[in-house]
Amino acid sequence: MNSVLPDNMSLPEVAVALNIRLRDVRTLISEHKLLATRPEGPLVVTSDQLVEEDGTWQVLGNLRGTLILLSDSGFSDDEAHEWLHREDAELGMTPMEALRQGKHRAVRRIASGLAY
Repeated sequence: MNSVLPDNMSLPEVAVALNIRLRDVRTLISEHKLLATRPEGPLVVTSDQLVEEDGTWQVLGNLRGTLILLSDSGFSDDEAHEWLHREDAELGMTPMEALRQGKHRAVRRIASGLAY
């Protein structure tokens, strides 16, 4: 496949990329498997939440635990999005980049400290 997705995707675009129904995209969002924000207009999902595996797009598997932790810490979806995409000195990258590299334990350790 090796295709490129737009940075911000509408929910219908996410459904097409994942080859699922729109209602299933909404379920992924409500189950904290995907993070959707509304910067202006309709909800969007950033494409960095999807990874290409065996020629198909999948949801980044280790994102859910971090999204739940941020939500439990009182972060709104917009605040969680901003935190995930802000450079973190301890990680030396954004938390989202770290999650994409499989460093979810380090990301969650930092995120768990935000609640206190």
